[in-house]
Amino acid sequence: MRILVTGEGLRQEELRKGRDFGAHELLWSDVFVPGTDLVIDLSLDEQPDRLEWYAAQPGVPVLGCMVKKTFSQPNVFGCNWLPGFIGMPQLEVGLTPLADLQRLDKLMQQLGWAYETVNAVPGLVTPRVICMIINEAYFTAEEGTASRDDIDISMKLGTNYPFGPFEWSRRIGIRNVRDVLQAVYAHTGNGRYKACPLLEQECGANL
Repeated sequence: MRILVTGEGLRQEELRKGRDFGAHELLWSDVFVPGTDLVIDLSLDEQPDRLEWYAAQPGVPVLGCMVKKTFSQPNVFGCNWLPGFIGMPQLEVGLTPLADLQRLDKLMQQLGWAYETVNAVPGLVTPRVICMIINEAYFTAEEGTASRDDIDISMKLGTNYPFGPFEWSRRIGIRNVRDVLQAVYAHTGNGRYKACPLLEQECGANL
């Protein structure tokens, strides 16, 4: 297949290192290239205007980052392409009511990738859970109950997670964490996803 990859440079680098494309031809471009068989859009959440490209090419499937927003377009499959998750063993794919599961399965077989389907809702599943844990860790740090290093260590020891919440936050990016929390909170109204003031403060300092 001829695969067009577009999106943030750091995510592209993580994709290069974390995903095996075998003999497939990769094109790295910020504009649509005619003759493309598949598009991987690592930043569709941040640049939803690109949906117009994809609507004009209904025969070309798109694996687009769809964690902070939800789009329902037949040829677009929402994926967890947030930093820190790109090279995970299973690709998390959110299915909308318009999704063609057989088409997705055939595509994943061609790529040789393992994948897991979830409902296409803000936060999907893994980012939602990880960002909630990060948020709770910020509340704990804000209260002064434990240091950030202690929180990271205790989380890894207690749950066998590969990273502690603050390590996850650095990998994902604090603004991405905040954006996911905002999206899930707006969708659910659940106070567990309302961003901690300290997290908001640090997000503002990183702008």
